[in-house]
Amino acid sequence: MPRMLGIGEKFPDFSMEACVSLEKGKEFKTLDNKALKGKWAVVFFWPLDFTFVCPTEIAEFNKELKNFHDREAEVYGVSTDSKFVHLAWRNNHPDLKNLGFPMLADNKKDLSDALGVLHATEKIPLRATYIVDPDGIVRWVSVNDLSVGRNVKEVIRTLDALQTDELCPCNWEKGQKTLG
Repeated sequence: MPRMLGIGEKFPDFSMEACVSLEKGKEFKTLDNKALKGKWAVVFFWPLDFTFVCPTEIAEFNKELKNFHDREAEVYGVSTDSKFVHLAWRNNHPDLKNLGFPMLADNKKDLSDALGVLHATEKIPLRATYIVDPDGIVRWVSVNDLSVGRNVKEVIRTLDALQTDELCPCNWEKGQKTLG
């Protein structure tokens, strides 16, 4: 397994198809890392479409999407399934029909491999979450094993803390005093 990309490193270049809509003729779009430039980005990976823990996470990111946008951050979901599988899953799962963020199709596993987040034996992405700053630098990484869902509210809390550009104590939340 390649070394996992970490804090302070540049998020890798990528270009891939994404499922962005259910509207006929507008389902897919090619996205690349240029979309991340100048904005905060939250890029999260899930192992496989049509599974059980994954839709709960994807739905929660969508539920909290306004909170990310209020922080001038874009959300990107990624798995190694194809854009067609993403579309089929969105069409067949009620919690995924109205997603407000793209589902990137890393079916060549280029981005997952560059980040070092492929499971050693299964060769599917671990539940990795990256917060990338407007300069394309990784500022936070959290990775869970395949069976454990992540905490989206903690991603928002961490984004808030990073955006203060100050020292934030344990359990700090937006609106509280920082140490800086």
